[in-house]
Amino acid sequence: MTTLPSLLTRSFANFVEGVAVAIPRLLSGLIFLALAYVTVRIVLSLVRSSIERIYIGDRELVGDLIVTLVAIFLWFGVALTFLKVVGMGDIAASLGTAVGFIALGVSYALSEMIEDTVAGVYLLRDPDFNPGYRVEAKGVTGTVAAIELRKTRIDTDAGDRIVMANREIESRWTHDVPDQES
Repeated sequence: MTTLPSLLTRSFANFVEGVAVAIPRLLSGLIFLALAYVTVRIVLSLVRSSIERIYIGDRELVGDLIVTLVAIFLWFGVALTFLKVVGMGDIAASLGTAVGFIALGVSYALSEMIEDTVAGVYLLRDPDFNPGYRVEAKGVTGTVAAIELRKTRIDTDAGDRIVMANREIESRWTHDVPDQES
């Protein structure tokens, strides 16, 4: 039978050995986080400045969406790499796989919202579909009042404001060009 003092001595030695192994990993992780923070901030500022030149005025919402998505991917990559640096590579691999399956489920559940958003980006980029233009979409004729990422607002001739999902408009709409009299 092992005596209590030798068991305590061995436990304490194992604890000290574990701490000695963990300290360099933890320091490496902290240095990595500091460098990653600076790098991500620089990359996001470059992405934001590039996007701001492309998406100006009422299209800034699309640019903000793109910058947010880039930030999410960068920070997720930093988190997984940090786990690998501190010696938890198996946890990082499991977390990456789990998040992939969760993202698949969320994208399926939000498929109509994602479809609206993608259609909104196309509508915002279309030079023939802007606020103030007369259009006909899904049996509604009127003036485009606002284009957002998920919805478009159209003011009808009767004075009503119709709010339609972008996926319904983007698939089929007509620019109402007035007749030119000579």
